[in-house]
Amino acid sequence: MQITGKMLIGKNSVFGLAGNINAIDPSTNQQIEPVFGFATADDVQQACDLAGQAFDTYRETSLEQRASFLETIATGIMDLGPVLIERAAQETGLPVARLEGERGRTVNQLRLFAKVVRDGYFLDATIDSALPERAPPRPDLRLRKIALGPVAVFGASNFPLAFSVAGGDTASALAAGCPVVVKAHNAHLGTAELVGRVIQKAVADCGLPEGVFSMLVGAGSQVGQQLVGHPAIKAVGFTGSRSGGLALVRTASQRKEPIPVYAEMSSINPVFLLDDALKTQTAQLAQNFVDSLTLGAGQFCTNPGLVIAIDSDAARSFLELAGQALEKKQASTMLTPGIHQAYVKGSSHLAEIADLTLVGKGQPAESPCAAQAVLSVCSGSTFLTTAALQEEVFGPSSIAILCKDFNEVLQVSESLEGQLTATVHATAADHDLAKKLLPGLERKAGRILFNGFPTGVEVAHAMVHGGPFPATSDSRSTSVGAKAIDRFLRPVCYQAIPADLLPAALQDNNPLQLARLIDGKLTLA
Repeated sequence: MQITGKMLIGKNSVFGLAGNINAIDPSTNQQIEPVFGFATADDVQQACDLAGQAFDTYRETSLEQRASFLETIATGIMDLGPVLIERAAQETGLPVARLEGERGRTVNQLRLFAKVVRDGYFLDATIDSALPERAPPRPDLRLRKIALGPVAVFGASNFPLAFSVAGGDTASALAAGCPVVVKAHNAHLGTAELVGRVIQKAVADCGLPEGVFSMLVGAGSQVGQQLVGHPAIKAVGFTGSRSGGLALVRTASQRKEPIPVYAEMSSINPVFLLDDALKTQTAQLAQNFVDSLTLGAGQFCTNPGLVIAIDSDAARSFLELAGQALEKKQASTMLTPGIHQAYVKGSSHLAEIADLTLVGKGQPAESPCAAQAVLSVCSGSTFLTTAALQEEVFGPSSIAILCKDFNEVLQVSESLEGQLTATVHATAADHDLAKKLLPGLERKAGRILFNGFPTGVEVAHAMVHGGPFPATSDSRSTSVGAKAIDRFLRPVCYQAIPADLLPAALQDNNPLQLARLIDGKLTLA
């Protein structure tokens, strides 16, 4: 499949005329052909208009048709073969093995949502039978969830496949019955076009309205704002910086009809090392922590940016071993020159904090955009009085906090902003302390892990990849896992609707064979 530099608006390929850009090979800082054109305001208008026109037809496709559509996309992505992986590696500097794994994750997300659609549980079909003899009488009441409307999806920089054009936001929105307009990330435009053409073809092959999918290219400050401001768009999925996410939130809230923005933004993902675990597993914890910190050049939203423990001989030994392990880690290429520059700037800013002491560094960078990993340490009191230490430095940078006692550990925990994850390492001997820590972590994080590290997010029914602000703009949602579909649905109640006008999900004979809540009891009847 040839990469053309064109956007995909419905069934058409369009070269944008509002400027242009090339993708960059971050390992060399060299431009990659072809040139991509930026969308004009008319291009954005057309993509959104097509999505609006497609909505009513697409949202009422059968569950089987929608599931088959998602599976067709998954098959098409795999059929791209090495062409996709080679282009993604060139645009991101990520190793082939990582990208092959991410491709598998991407198609598994699509297939998971195909299963979610076929099961139909997401419809939340509910029936409260009429009670004509009651005083006052109760009418027949039935509820199902319907698609919210066309969704704007913003591709992420750090996952060119799994959080991009056909990533979790797109998969869950399409599963819900929402057309999608994607704003491709400028870091991996060729990868985006390859995947976008797969979706465009799947729309045609499955006989769906062309407006079910479009993909735009342009600066987020222009195209992104225009997209979120368009009245046809009813929700937004975003993964990126706090400043970018909040800019979209402001635009969405200032519309004549405000809409929800599900923005995953920033997180430093604290890791708590409780006493007995730290004492009995010192070397293993140090090595596993450094491996997690440096994985993918630290460019994971769940990267462990804080390690918290009570100051002790075991804690000092952990730091010494972690520093030694870090010194063996080669500098890794970051995704873009801009991300690398931000990492260097953030690391330099931390180095200027007087009470923050360097523990160790990785090997020096020897190529453009390569990041040298850094681990620093401070006291609990320093962390509690230095707001800058809570700022995310996106990349392989972490801070160890040595607290004077467990009460200070709790103080540090309470001082944290909202997080995607919080991790606890504990043995059975630590469980009394863990019980005191857990209530606060539940308030602070969307996912709590024990005896692991947060990098790696399973695509599963029980997964939550979200959390209180500023980890996300809406703590009630997740961007990964089956529950991600709930972001793009809303409930509708049908009162005393004639039987021949009821949607299939609510008909008495249950033609979709759904599990339904009928008069308070879950049943297949």
